[in-house]
Amino acid sequence: MSDQHPVSLSGTGLPETVLDPESVGCLEALDEALATRESVRRDAVAAVAARWPRCLAAWASVGDLARDRVEAYAAYRVGYHRGLDRLRQSGWRGSGYVRWKCPENRGFLRCLDGLARMAGEIGESDEQERCELFLRQLDPAGPLANR
Repeated sequence: MSDQHPVSLSGTGLPETVLDPESVGCLEALDEALATRESVRRDAVAAVAARWPRCLAAWASVGDLARDRVEAYAAYRVGYHRGLDRLRQSGWRGSGYVRWKCPENRGFLRCLDGLARMAGEIGESDEQERCELFLRQLDPAGPLANR
């Protein structure tokens, strides 16, 4: 593990983790895919996720553009699990803050939020509640934790 991962430790509270930034090429490709006409946008975004499977923003966008709730649930779940892997690689040890104010964290938080919403829509209320609690623990003041 690199010493360059920003995990802030203080004597006054929980640590705060910031994910490494997404690759510039991935974000450029995602922006291009999101700018395509609506009829091909979902497939263009899915192609970005396939090319850069660690790109959390791509998985969140696939979930946002999914054809149905099950596809959305699956995309958000992949992004959530990829995000947990990246959090651990960034020094996160299962507790502490992962805040929305850091743009690098937003793909993961979007996936977690989407997973919570889709779990609720397909009747998986225990998963919905777990994900909503996790969001509130990661960023109690964040916009997704207080919906």
